[in-house]
Amino acid sequence: MNRRIMALSCLLVFMAQMATTIYLPSLPIVAHDFGMSRSYAALSISAFVVGAAAPVVLWGVAADRYGRRGPLLASLALFVVTSAAIALIRSPEALLALRALQGIGAGGAAIIARILVRDRWHGDELAKRLSVLSIAFITAMGGGQFLGGLIGRYSHWETGFAVLATVGAVAALLTFTVPFESSRAVQRPSEVLRICLAISRQPAFLLPALAGGAGFATIVVLQEVSPFVFQQHFDLATDQYGSLGLLLGAAYFGGAMTVNRLVARAGSGRLMAAGSVVMTAAGVLMIVLWSVPGLPDGGALVAFVALYCVTTFGQSVLFPNSMATAVSSQQGHGAYAVSLCGFLQQSMAGVAASSAALLHADLAWATVAAALGAAAWLMTRIAVSAAAPTAVATEGK
Repeated sequence: MNRRIMALSCLLVFMAQMATTIYLPSLPIVAHDFGMSRSYAALSISAFVVGAAAPVVLWGVAADRYGRRGPLLASLALFVVTSAAIALIRSPEALLALRALQGIGAGGAAIIARILVRDRWHGDELAKRLSVLSIAFITAMGGGQFLGGLIGRYSHWETGFAVLATVGAVAALLTFTVPFESSRAVQRPSEVLRICLAISRQPAFLLPALAGGAGFATIVVLQEVSPFVFQQHFDLATDQYGSLGLLLGAAYFGGAMTVNRLVARAGSGRLMAAGSVVMTAAGVLMIVLWSVPGLPDGGALVAFVALYCVTTFGQSVLFPNSMATAVSSQQGHGAYAVSLCGFLQQSMAGVAASSAALLHADLAWATVAAALGAAAWLMTRIAVSAAAPTAVATEGK
């Protein structure tokens, strides 16, 4: 049963992430096909992220009220229908609207996937299981971008959305092979709001959740600007840019395996702090990279790819530990904690992505990425410092 639940959860996370990465290599082509500016095309990434963030708490409430299966199937149905529709439309406005709706479906599926995992595990074991979900994220990040590059070269970008619709349909079928937790007592809207506010006021939840959100926002910023940086600044072909996804996937895999092997010994707090330090250092070096005048394109390309991979590694260490630390502090309201954590993190990523759509200068977006990494480090440090006296007191008892 545990293996089936992990397999389904991994597929859901894979599907939600691939909805971005399979699309990235073709983003400049989409801008050309629709006659859109770079900023307008980038908003199709932002629309997806914001759509995924907006109703996350409502998905969590629905999962408690109606059980996990019904809301999950509803989110998958929305994802499949909108993915198929995007492959058929020819209007820039319709593209943005459908991407937002697709994000709503993907966000619901991804958060319920994490709720399924939270139902069965907690603490460091939860961090270990979430690191397994990170492997699905990795596969979508690297494999999705690679597949998107091949689609951009040998087919057309609409093919990617047909692939997404197929994956969503397969996930819907697999839900019938897994037992789900039943519905719980219905909470009034005022009670739901009270619970969420109570959770959000607790530093043990809020600080790790925000740290993970800052890290996730950094990755989303890089994903949004990278197609234009690699294909227009460095003149890489669509499939060459897609192939870089394999390097990013390898970096994320390295971080996920680091968490999987070390979390039992080092603890979630230390690994969370280590990931944020790595991301901050990489962000500062990106500022240095784009500040050096006259750097040869070949050297700048290698340096940027390396720093992108280091940032990805840091995020893969930070993210599962931040979520595990945040939601494990809430024993009585696991689904609400997971959905609220997802809402905060997706919202931060959405705001960052919307801002990055307006930043065309390399130094400008690199500064934003570095600032987000530094924010993650600062919040992680405060969270770990606050947790240390509690841990010592507990050991003393």
